[in-house]
Amino acid sequence: MSLKRPRTCPKFSLFLFGLLFLQVAHAQYDFSAVDKLLERNKKLLGNNVVALVWKDGKMVYQKEIGTDFTAKTQAPIASASKWITAATIMTLVDQGKIKLDDPVVKYIPELDKYMKGYITIRQCLSHTSGIDGDKNGLAKLLERRKFESLTEEASAIAAKEISTNPGKEFAYGSSGLNLAARVAEIVSKKDFVRLVQERITRPLKMRSTTFQNDNGGGPNPSGGAQSSALEYMNFMTMILNKGMFEGKRILSEEAIAEMQQNHFPGLPIKYTPKVAEGYEYGLGVWIKEKDAQGKATVISSPGLFGTWPYIDQCRGYAAIIFVKSILSEQKKDVYQQFKEIVDEQIGACKQ
Repeated sequence: MSLKRPRTCPKFSLFLFGLLFLQVAHAQYDFSAVDKLLERNKKLLGNNVVALVWKDGKMVYQKEIGTDFTAKTQAPIASASKWITAATIMTLVDQGKIKLDDPVVKYIPELDKYMKGYITIRQCLSHTSGIDGDKNGLAKLLERRKFESLTEEASAIAAKEISTNPGKEFAYGSSGLNLAARVAEIVSKKDFVRLVQERITRPLKMRSTTFQNDNGGGPNPSGGAQSSALEYMNFMTMILNKGMFEGKRILSEEAIAEMQQNHFPGLPIKYTPKVAEGYEYGLGVWIKEKDAQGKATVISSPGLFGTWPYIDQCRGYAAIIFVKSILSEQKKDVYQQFKEIVDEQIGACKQ
């Protein structure tokens, strides 16, 4: 009597093969050197650290250091807020409600009283408005708390000294983005906190991310957001996926491209933070590396409180080091080492 092979055998074999494939795929990266780097520098990083690497639709690395400090912990992200703010404003550009080359005075007539009628939204988002930048990051952040609303702040910015004609000099600061955020409030007829929630954080499942000022003052679009490592990663995966998140379009591909382009190359630099020296700037985000055609390949948005998110578009991954201690040149060196190790594991640029 001959034996019949059970019909389930091929399916079971395929199942085993699938498990083996997934095991190999999961094991293709060895981030032990990253573990050692973070452990070695945890005191420098403030003893509370979360590091994430996302590639090919999944988290391929996650490290948490510290008591009660996890990938879901909410903390201030300082200037990493600018990237979210710029994306929020670009949703209005996508809808045709504003244009990047609109003069801001079209929405805030008060600017005309102070000879600032030619400043455009594009210049506000790229720190080329001609209004003095913030050379003292922490001092300016603390000073910013006196404003009760973006309406009040826009009036104060309108009266500030203008150091040069718009589009003629790069001076990193908060005035430009906060002016642009006030325009967004006027156009949408919604306060900035709600606008960000409706257009960015809610669609991206960033439930704890907010620009709400816990001190009772107005929001600070340039540096006042709180978020978590996991939620900020959702934002970056949307950027990496050219505006898409879980099958839903948040931003157009054109908007993403505009944000990652240096619109005023070669300008004299009046002020740039030391941690970003040598980088170029797009709209709300730093351009760290470019390819031979001048297209941004690595973009980032480091914050004063040490959080450093970046996207390597050439290698197709996003990463974040999330901390809550003041950024320094020493930290920048650690972050650069982090990226070098991750790059080695991910592999060579494929573009």
